[in-house]
Amino acid sequence: MKDWFKTGSPWVWLSAGGVSLSLISVVGLLWLIASNGLSYFWPSKIHQFNMVDEKGQPLVVIGEVYDRERIPASQLSHVDLGVEITEDTIERLLVKTGNRELVSLDFRWILAPQITERSLPADVAVVERRSNGNFYGFVEKVILDGQEADASKLDELLERVNEFQEEISELQKVDIGAINYNLERLRLRERKYIIDGELTDEVKAELDAQAAELRKEYEVLEKDLMALRSQVSRDQVVMRAMGGELVTINFDQIIKISFNNQLSFFGKVATFFDQIAGFIFDEPREANTEGGVFPAIFGTVLMVLLMTVIVAPFGVIAAIYLHEYAAKNAFTKLIRIAVINLAGVPSIVYGVFGLGFFVYMVGGNLDRLFYPETLPSPTFGTPGVLWSALTLAILTLPVVIVSTEEGLARIPSSMRHGSLALGATKAETLWRIILPIASPAIMTGIILAIARAAGEVAPLMLVGVVKMAPTLPLDGNFPFLHLERKFMHLGFHIYDVGFQSPNVEAARPLVYATALLLVTIIVSLNMTAVNIRNKLREKYRALEH
Repeated sequence: MKDWFKTGSPWVWLSAGGVSLSLISVVGLLWLIASNGLSYFWPSKIHQFNMVDEKGQPLVVIGEVYDRERIPASQLSHVDLGVEITEDTIERLLVKTGNRELVSLDFRWILAPQITERSLPADVAVVERRSNGNFYGFVEKVILDGQEADASKLDELLERVNEFQEEISELQKVDIGAINYNLERLRLRERKYIIDGELTDEVKAELDAQAAELRKEYEVLEKDLMALRSQVSRDQVVMRAMGGELVTINFDQIIKISFNNQLSFFGKVATFFDQIAGFIFDEPREANTEGGVFPAIFGTVLMVLLMTVIVAPFGVIAAIYLHEYAAKNAFTKLIRIAVINLAGVPSIVYGVFGLGFFVYMVGGNLDRLFYPETLPSPTFGTPGVLWSALTLAILTLPVVIVSTEEGLARIPSSMRHGSLALGATKAETLWRIILPIASPAIMTGIILAIARAAGEVAPLMLVGVVKMAPTLPLDGNFPFLHLERKFMHLGFHIYDVGFQSPNVEAARPLVYATALLLVTIIVSLNMTAVNIRNKLREKYRALEH
């Protein structure tokens, strides 16, 4: 046994076991996230349960089965269920019933012994609405222009409504949004003239003329908007709920109506991908518990890209100075120790630093110097995407510095001496020899920085991320990229939906789906950086020999 230990084999097996355990844990975690996340998009069967309640009265429940579990019968021994319990455990089902105008909660638990009959009605429909959640029931009649119409026109009406909704959205966010933005800019220009004491009658008249022209355009667009809303709200569908109640739903509230029990396998596959596309490209609804996450995807990717652009040059320059130019003395060692220790600082501390230094100090001074006309409303003196990117750049700076320094240290001194001996200056040696060879190590540092920045949430909660951002940081209004705006982030979206949502049961599958999307984006960004690193390594491999 001692000889075996002396050979080092136990440590090899121990290391292999550790690596295997880590891989199994990662694959298992990804499988858990993927299976629960993707099941969120698969169209579920709509069940109808005929039951008896505690008073022995008949009851009908319609909805999707979200979960099922068995509980000890002793837990319900003090409750009169109205039925005899003969088993030690009881199955209970979590059913999403929707219909918020009729019941207070979207979900309810039902006990299997109380179910007298189960069925899958072919004509039961799921109405996905823009607000108030889903409605489960049967289509009683369709009303077109005040007259009852054939139910076969349902798809045609929905398609027309969706076209109207797209036009309304375009008018509100693009055309009317641009006019409001320009009116606000005119107001700020006038205020700036007043502050500078340069507001003359001619300038005032010119600004008023421009504002009057914009208001005329606004009135025209407002009439178009009201006409579209009138068209989209004139049609209705009458639904019969599980209790027999008739509920009228305007088409302007409907996103789609689906009959899940009538779908074939290929129909379910088509619906599955359609719902994934909607999740990626739509905007969130119902306090983030429904709809898509496009603003969060956009905010996450934009913030990471900005952070990368900021941290890469600063990290590389700092590493070059420390390794190539700084003297080998105690002060340099102290700086290296400080850089390494920065990597261990809790991320929330960076958030507090970013809020105090970037937002209040730098942003506040920028407002006083360049945007006095907007005060007391801050422009840069409030959390935004720029401050978030800078905060995360500082957080990930040690990773880039250490990785770059390690890459520089691996380059043999003979290469530097050879270049200098051939007449090249130190700057030319650095630019043409050292940096190309060290570029794979630099990219490795950037990859690690991207991976950490994309998953950080705590500092962002202080310096820019919000639950719901009214506009994206990028739009068609000059200067197009608005770095002062707040933004949404997938990591914060997971926290908000999973822990702040009033409807936890509805949010649970959405948390898995968003987590899967965040992991996919991080892997995609990393794979892109790895691909660039590998190409650089192949390109400059000849310089290493």
